[in-house]
Amino acid sequence: MRYFRGPCLFPRSIVLLKISVLCILFSLLVALPSIFAKEPIRTITGTVTKVSDGDTFTVHTSEETKLKIRLYGIDAPEVVRLNKQTGHISKLGQPMGEKARLYLLSKVLGKRVCLYVMDIDRYRRLVCIVWLGDTNINLEMIKTGMAEAYREYLKDQPYKKQFVQAEMEAKANKLGIWSGDNYERPRDFREKMRIRGE
Repeated sequence: MRYFRGPCLFPRSIVLLKISVLCILFSLLVALPSIFAKEPIRTITGTVTKVSDGDTFTVHTSEETKLKIRLYGIDAPEVVRLNKQTGHISKLGQPMGEKARLYLLSKVLGKRVCLYVMDIDRYRRLVCIVWLGDTNINLEMIKTGMAEAYREYLKDQPYKKQFVQAEMEAKANKLGIWSGDNYERPRDFREKMRIRGE
């Protein structure tokens, strides 16, 4: 009676085991970006009814819910703010603020968009990746130089890599906000206005 097939059985099974373990490890490494990528909290569709500035707009859902949307991972130049009662300027804007607003308006106003809700900010706005068909509107705003990649809040892959790369290309081509020499980050501008009390 033979219980052992010979000296090749043990080494061969170890080789197969090693190959299996390597295959599993490789599969895990490939899957890591998606494992750690932040998934949307929720997905919503709605029609854009108002564009406030280059990174904020309002949508109405089919349930007639009005939602304020802040575009995730981007920061657009500030627009001039008017006092609703007096019509006078209550807050100053930045040079490209209105152009950024008009560009976003031309893309989304009256359109049905798909919103990947990533977060809710302190102003109770839904912070979203905005899709118009196959177009990522957040990325489009950066590509055209109408907004910068908002690195302080841009922590999730794959958006961080895409947005930063798009900003570098827009900067290299001197598009939009990168066309002049005296660009001031919206974040710094807002801070300066707070210090001045405006």
